[in-house]
Amino acid sequence: MTTGLDWANLFIYRKITMKKFKFTLISTALFAVLGCQEAPQQNQVEAQTQAQQQVAVAAPIAEKVPHKVMIHGQEFTDNYHWLRDDTRSNEKVLGHLNQENAYADSKLDATKQLQQTLFEEIKNKVVKDDRSVPTLNGSYYYFTATEGDKEYFTYFRSEHKDGKNAEAIFDANTRAEGQNYYGVGALQISSNENLLAFAEDTLSRRIYTIQVKDLTTGKLLEDKIEGTSGSVVWANDNKTLYYIKKDPVTLLGFQVFRHTLGTPQSDDELVYEETDNSYFTNISKSKDKSTIYIHHGSTESSGVSLISADDAKAKPERFIPREAGHEYSINKLGDWFYVHTNKDAINFKLMRVKATDVKDRSKWQTVVEHNPDAKLESIALFNQHLVYETRENGLTQITVSNLDNSKSKRLTFNDPAYTAYLTGNKNIDTDSVRIGYQSMTTPASVFDVNLETLDKTLLKQNKVLGDFNPENYKSERIFITARDGIKVPVSIVYRKDKFKQDGSNPLLQYGYGSYGLNVEPTFSISRLSLLDRGFVYAIAHIRGSETLGRPWYEDGKKLNKKNTFNDFIDVTKALVEQKYGDASRIYARGGSAGGLLMGAVINQAPTLYDGVHAAVPFVDVINTMLDESLPLTTNEYDEWGNPNDKTYFDYMLSYSPYDQVKAQAYPNLLVTTGLHDSQVQYFEPAKWVAKLRDLKTDDNLLLFKTDMEAGHSGASGRFKGIHDIALSYSYFIALAENKI
Repeated sequence: MTTGLDWANLFIYRKITMKKFKFTLISTALFAVLGCQEAPQQNQVEAQTQAQQQVAVAAPIAEKVPHKVMIHGQEFTDNYHWLRDDTRSNEKVLGHLNQENAYADSKLDATKQLQQTLFEEIKNKVVKDDRSVPTLNGSYYYFTATEGDKEYFTYFRSEHKDGKNAEAIFDANTRAEGQNYYGVGALQISSNENLLAFAEDTLSRRIYTIQVKDLTTGKLLEDKIEGTSGSVVWANDNKTLYYIKKDPVTLLGFQVFRHTLGTPQSDDELVYEETDNSYFTNISKSKDKSTIYIHHGSTESSGVSLISADDAKAKPERFIPREAGHEYSINKLGDWFYVHTNKDAINFKLMRVKATDVKDRSKWQTVVEHNPDAKLESIALFNQHLVYETRENGLTQITVSNLDNSKSKRLTFNDPAYTAYLTGNKNIDTDSVRIGYQSMTTPASVFDVNLETLDKTLLKQNKVLGDFNPENYKSERIFITARDGIKVPVSIVYRKDKFKQDGSNPLLQYGYGSYGLNVEPTFSISRLSLLDRGFVYAIAHIRGSETLGRPWYEDGKKLNKKNTFNDFIDVTKALVEQKYGDASRIYARGGSAGGLLMGAVINQAPTLYDGVHAAVPFVDVINTMLDESLPLTTNEYDEWGNPNDKTYFDYMLSYSPYDQVKAQAYPNLLVTTGLHDSQVQYFEPAKWVAKLRDLKTDDNLLLFKTDMEAGHSGASGRFKGIHDIALSYSYFIALAENKI
């Protein structure tokens, strides 16, 4: 279930011990209470206090400590390498981060009331007591529910479709008590439906501990499996668990273990070990529960190994040999495997083959042909039907096909920009497919669609409390021509009575543009607070995503990466020219790889934006991609290129935000990170901000805030995260209104 808050899960691993360090100021109130100091001493104390307060609000200037390295025969100096502390315990580093926090807080003091107003505004639009649509899986219908001001979900199951007489099987609120951060990984029910395996992260490093609850007694078993990726799958004997162990240095999940209940983790059997560190490893189970899948995924290649779920001693077997450049996934239906593959099909196609003929490619049959103009994205299989998603001209289409006669029908949608997706289809024997649907003006909705007639039954549409009326808002979808002639799709939303296409509205543009990930035109409760204040919100579907198919992604990575940045800038310029936004009040926001986008954009076009928010930004591209000990480095060479190759090194160096900071004016800039971030380490933005402070020639704001308890996804909990949104939006609103 989603509240549509549009922030968390932007964007993972090692358990670390952080020595708490607090930046404190002596207040004049303290000395006033003492009251026994002589006047000269009082004056001296007041002078000291004022000096300390001035230090607190002065922009922190990081010390320069040259760190020299030779790369490709050239010497490079990194003056801020000292800000890297893998233990998160160095008091000098923590002190600098806390000074940055104090400085940012002082500069944002004028927005405190606005932040609180936005927090209450957004929170008051969220339904407090809510639940998701029950989904049938085995003998029970499962759903999540929220209650009052509780931050986390409670998980339920019921024997009834409407969820009546439900039993609470897992309460994340109880489990989260006393934790500064709490995240739930997998929740998996055993085949006999009596045991629940669950994974928890309490440090925001996405390192999970797996435990097991006996649902017949409500008690936890003694088993505790630590250092995992959070994925867990049951064998069919109800006593064997498969999980993934993480490398303690790179934090990649690379080993699949088999655990028997009642035995220590040290006795667990290693089933599979990934020796190629360019691959991720994941596990799942076939819909018919017969087979456990080990998924091998890299940026440009993938594969699957199979283990019988009925044999607790089974060894994994490759479905087919892995090949460089071949990406595929599989679904099982009876004696057939359906293979979603890019073999001779850049936009993917769907094949099928009998389990006995998998190794004989001549016996593979085409089910859905390759379409060079539409990417085949995902499928759902049922006894008599195949349902598949394609992305055509940037929008998702859903097709229902009869397996007996191959006759197909397509669902239709009305919004100019929307997202539709398959969700909760756990059972093979059913007469309907469940889909999710939302747009920038339509809250998230869940439908059951009859597989024969395509009649839709609305099961739920998320409510928005207060005076929300979708008719007050309008979304558009336009195409903007980039500098090389490519047309870039853009999704736009605004409040009708606040918008005049005369170049007078403030505009916030969002982008990502990496890994082939698409930023969907979804509904957002929090975004309403911007639209209601006259902001236009635009999503630039730039190259590096797969919005226009796989070639759109290929044209925005490695040696084509600059297309991503150029697209974003060209979209902004065109939106100004077409008077969607006020040229003096244009803002941009991006996180993680979208933070790299922000860094590259402001180096290239620093005067185009009045303000930018770079969240958990990947900005130190060269140093990160040269350090194989860091998480996510080696398995991202196919995304960014390998800088050990000078061709890639030179290209990456030419856009790396940290390396390209120069003496020029920059826009107002808010940078946010989490101390425990394991995807983009905190020291990347810390170094970037330090270098910007040293070189920038303007007097604009440069604010850096580190959440000392959070990781890559920010604060946990459905309401705690709203504070992060309120901070970001208050920053943009205050800039637009000249309040800071």
